[in-house]
Amino acid sequence: MILSIPDVLTPADAAAMRARLDAATDSWVDGRATAGYQGAPVKRNQQIAEGSPIAREMGDVILGALERHPLFISAVLPNRVYPPLFNRYEGGMHFGSHVDGAIRIVPGHGARVRTDVSITLFLSEPDEYDGGELVIEDTYGVQEVKLPAGHALVYPATSLHQVRPVTRGARVASFFWVQSLVRDDMRRTLLFDMDTAIQRLNAQNADDAARRSLVGCYHNLLRIWSDT
Repeated sequence: MILSIPDVLTPADAAAMRARLDAATDSWVDGRATAGYQGAPVKRNQQIAEGSPIAREMGDVILGALERHPLFISAVLPNRVYPPLFNRYEGGMHFGSHVDGAIRIVPGHGARVRTDVSITLFLSEPDEYDGGELVIEDTYGVQEVKLPAGHALVYPATSLHQVRPVTRGARVASFFWVQSLVRDDMRRTLLFDMDTAIQRLNAQNADDAARRSLVGCYHNLLRIWSDT
C-alpha cells in the first residue's frame, strides 16, 4: 500500500523545522554514512548526523505528531519506529534505485527494527525545487510523488524506489522506517480497508450489531496476524 498522510505537520511547523535544519550547518554530513552496501554506490545526498541533538529533537516532534494521527496508526499499525533521519538533495544530488535494508540497528541502543514500512515526510514545498520526485515501483506500476511540506508518504520498504536528481533549489525531508504489528503488506492493507469501512459505518450510525461484528472480525484478524 502506498498512501499519502496529510498534515502530519502544519505548514508553519514544517517551515520552522526546515529553518532549524538549514541553520544546523555543522550537523550535515555525507548521506552515504547510513547507506548499506547496495545503496552507497547510488546515493548522493546530505544528511543530518544520526544521533545529533538536532536530529533527536526534530525526530521527537515528528514521532509525537504521528502518534496523534489516526490515519497513520490505522495504515501502518506501528510496533517499533526507527528514529527519524533528515536528508537534503540539491545541485544534482539523487538516490538511485534501491530497496531498503531489511533490518536497521538503532545506534547507541542495539535495538533491531525490521523495516516493513518506509516513510518520507516532506519539508520542502514542491515549487521550491525541480526534480526530486520520489519514484516507487510496485505491483501497480511506477508512481512519482512530490507532496506539500508537512505531508508524509508511507509505502512498503520492499519496494524498489529512488529519488530523482534535484536540478533547482533544495529538497529537504525526513525519512525513517516502521516495524509494523503486521509485517505483510497485503494483510495490513486489508485491515486498513476494513478499519476505514468501519469508521464510515460509525459516521453513518449504521446497524449497531453489524458494526460490532465487523469490529470483532477486525480485532480477531489482527490477533491472528500480529507478530506480538
